[in-house]
Amino acid sequence: MLRNIKLTISYDGSDFRGWQYQQGCRTVQGVLEDALGKIMPHYSGLVSAGRTDSGVHALGQVVNFFTRSSMDTGVIKKALNSVLPGDVYVRSAEDVELGFHARFMAKSKTYVYIIDTTQDISPFVRKYALQVSYRLDIRGMEAAAQELEGEHDFSSFMGSGSSVKTVQRKVFLSRMFVKGGRIYYIIQGNGFLRHMVRNIVGTLILVGREKIDPAEIVEILNAKDRKKAGPTAPSQGLYLVGVNY
Repeated sequence: MLRNIKLTISYDGSDFRGWQYQQGCRTVQGVLEDALGKIMPHYSGLVSAGRTDSGVHALGQVVNFFTRSSMDTGVIKKALNSVLPGDVYVRSAEDVELGFHARFMAKSKTYVYIIDTTQDISPFVRKYALQVSYRLDIRGMEAAAQELEGEHDFSSFMGSGSSVKTVQRKVFLSRMFVKGGRIYYIIQGNGFLRHMVRNIVGTLILVGREKIDPAEIVEILNAKDRKKAGPTAPSQGLYLVGVNY
């Protein structure tokens, strides 16, 4: 009997060249496919909810694949974790309807970007947050972030090399909060363009450094011009938190 298995996985993206398989490179997809091949030789159609870039982490990436194996989902989870490297972990495995597609059926995704503003630069944080030594205007960043909520043309925040049918995306939530010496930017939307979140963060940091007025974020958005926005923030501070179906 054909089954459709949904996996929710987490991974430390530090030592990966992103999610998508690339010949000669260590990728999350490649590592997961190798692990699947070891425990169940007959599987097909591995797809993910989305691709993460080199260095980007995930707490709740979702994938699905087809198999005729009768292996219990609890055994699948345990078996995969026994052969996966330590920087990838299967959080759950479950049977889903045959029509389920991890990418096309996703209603929203949530990302978090972490900025560490503590004055002591730590080598233990550098792979998991953007460390800055300058003061940031959090209120200004929060005001600018909220302006991005709603449905807009986000081409001003789209990375080069994209081939998408539409640049319209709906952002349900775009907020900042501070805990300790860290700033957390949370964004939830129905989809994201290439480098969109990192380009938004790079622009918000310019707001925080008072190089851009918070109100200018609307002008940048409406310009539909990548050159008007800020630089691309480094990948290590970005986390795919979860996918909603």
